[in-house]
Amino acid sequence: MRLFLVTVLLAVFSAASTKSPIFGPQEVSSVVGNPVSITCYYPATSVNRHSRKYWCRKGANSLCTTLISSNGYVSKEYAGRANIINFPENNTFVVNIANLTQDDSGSYKCGLGTSNRPLFFDVSLEVSQAPEFPEDTHVYTEDMGRNVTFECPFQKENSHSKKSLCKKIGQTCELVIDSTGKVNPNYEGRVKLFMKGTSGVIFGVSINHLRLSDAGLYVCQAGEGSSVNKKNVHLQVLEPEPELVYADLRSSVTLDCALGREVANEAKYLCRMNKETCDVVINTLGKRDPAFDGRILLTPKDNNGHFSVLITGVRKEDAGHYLCGAHSSGLPQEGWPIQAWQLFVNEESTIPPSRSVVKGVTGGSVAMVCPYNPKESNSLKYWCRWEGDGNGHCPILVESQGVVQEDYEGRLALYDQPGNGSYTVILNQLTTQDAGSYWCLTNGDSRWRTTIELQVAEAPGKPDLEVTPQNATAVLGETFTLSCHYPCKLYSQEKYWCKWSNKGCHVLPSRDEGARQPSVSCDPSNQLISMTLNPVKKEDEGWYWCGVKQGQTYGETTAIYVAVEEGTGGSRHVNPPDANAHADVAPEKAVESSVSENENRPVLNPKLLAEEKGIESVGDQAQENRASVNAGSADAPGSSKVLFATLVPLGLVLAVGAVAVWVARARHRKNVDRMSISSYRTDISMSDFKNSRDFGGNDNMGASPDNQETVLERKDEIMTTTEIATEPEESKKAKRSSKEEADLAYSAFLIQSSNIAAQVHDVPKEV
Repeated sequence: MRLFLVTVLLAVFSAASTKSPIFGPQEVSSVVGNPVSITCYYPATSVNRHSRKYWCRKGANSLCTTLISSNGYVSKEYAGRANIINFPENNTFVVNIANLTQDDSGSYKCGLGTSNRPLFFDVSLEVSQAPEFPEDTHVYTEDMGRNVTFECPFQKENSHSKKSLCKKIGQTCELVIDSTGKVNPNYEGRVKLFMKGTSGVIFGVSINHLRLSDAGLYVCQAGEGSSVNKKNVHLQVLEPEPELVYADLRSSVTLDCALGREVANEAKYLCRMNKETCDVVINTLGKRDPAFDGRILLTPKDNNGHFSVLITGVRKEDAGHYLCGAHSSGLPQEGWPIQAWQLFVNEESTIPPSRSVVKGVTGGSVAMVCPYNPKESNSLKYWCRWEGDGNGHCPILVESQGVVQEDYEGRLALYDQPGNGSYTVILNQLTTQDAGSYWCLTNGDSRWRTTIELQVAEAPGKPDLEVTPQNATAVLGETFTLSCHYPCKLYSQEKYWCKWSNKGCHVLPSRDEGARQPSVSCDPSNQLISMTLNPVKKEDEGWYWCGVKQGQTYGETTAIYVAVEEGTGGSRHVNPPDANAHADVAPEKAVESSVSENENRPVLNPKLLAEEKGIESVGDQAQENRASVNAGSADAPGSSKVLFATLVPLGLVLAVGAVAVWVARARHRKNVDRMSISSYRTDISMSDFKNSRDFGGNDNMGASPDNQETVLERKDEIMTTTEIATEPEESKKAKRSSKEEADLAYSAFLIQSSNIAAQVHDVPKEV
């Protein structure tokens, strides 16, 4: 039992592993005496092109006897009437056999290799005897669905006699049509009788939309009785011989269908044979087999009924027998022209496997790899989106020459990789509307066309790549930086920034600020790559991509549009309104205060009064400024700047004033004569005596009369000093400093001393 199972398994695995990629016609039929040509296909490899090709006949015990081979061998049976020709450019070889006999019927193999196994294909050849027709019979041969016209001659005496056409069924002849208008129901709507030519001795009968059942012997008849004229015609209706189509797995194939002008305005279809029926794959009325959705196109070629059907991403289950045709219903109908193909799918494909389904999420991106023939690296590459409406079409979205459809600007790019046999298409900013089927095309070998299905799901969260700032507006002439955050799982991949254009995405210098440490110790907040524009130019405006890749394999990307605007100029900082109000109003209040104060004060000396006014106005203004600054600082964050701007000039003024006072005091004390008058000790400068006129009681109109005489008693001295120092009128004004009070007291004392000195020494006041 165990040995039986092992034998069965070996047989199954042997059959599976030795499935031959050789392909040819399954059935071939002909008639005795006619020639026949049998075409066999083989995989496109250099070994197969130069390998031995053979044609052998199967016999008992599964042995296959070679009849002819490409090495020059020809058996006795085929001597002088057969040859084998190799066509390496088409990956085919043809076996030609002439003068067929019925003995040539049988089972054969066409194959290649040093032995007659295992690379072969089984072919059944049937040779039938030519049919025997009555004498003087004309034979018409037409394909199914086409039209035929019989010519029927007659004598002049039957010019006005009834004409007819009948078909032989056994010993009877069933009427097809006659000149009185009778028509066989089986030919209703497709048969016509008419006079042909100008001689008046020939009538014609045309039959349209030929069916296989229309084949047979027909009799043309004119007149009756002994003067009747008859003509035998034989009609052969042929089924279309399938055209062999050889396609590699994952490749594309085109089926060209030429049906003729008579069906140019009818709906077209392609169907696949399924036992006794032919199931529609696609038609021009919008019907389509779901198994071919996204990878099939029907394209009219001209107005003569010529159209083509392109199938991409060929699958193993696509192999089979196909028919193309035309009918107003878009469905196969008997008697309408058809064309046939036999499609073979080679599973030992030269097309590299690629992802046929790519999945993405909204807001994210996808990178789709498209293969092409490596020998055609300079070919143009295209990428189109398949649309299923009507016959189906595929408008081009991007091509390698730098053309991108307007709706996809900034989010679609094609990266050509010469020598790699593939190119990459990246689509970002995905939406659910992007889901569908896309085609990879080149202007070279059409067999390399492939199909990719894109599926887009709603994103559960944020994309892996995130750019900041999200609203990117750069100022002309300034520096602008974009940062792209990426997760730790991408730490080992290469990151890049690029500027998008119709010709792709040009990589820009960037700085990866995330350390390439293992993901277990990765800090997500520090993983970012930055790109800086310095200075910003107007041509910097546009789309920018942040992406990751490994070698030539592109990963996720994200896009952002950077707008460039001109700068507004000047400082963007605006001072708080409160601070400005204090700065404008405070100096005016200080001046008004000092003016009103001086108007109500006694004037002791014009010179001292001028100095006093200057000091008082500065001091009062400083106090007002301090108040306004303090008020502003409580209301606005810019008050510290206002305080600093106010105190610095004030400090400089006070410093200059102090220096001036010190210099005046120093000069005043330079030549001092000291004298004692009663209980007073006074410092008197010689300049005081010289300028006694200025300080005399008669000239000092602003001085009080009480201050013009000196009382030498201590009590009066104290009272006078107190009276001068207190100045009750200034209680509501800004209070003077002690230094100011001392200077004023000292000035008053100098006046009194000047008067006393003049009286004691009898010095004239003029001196």
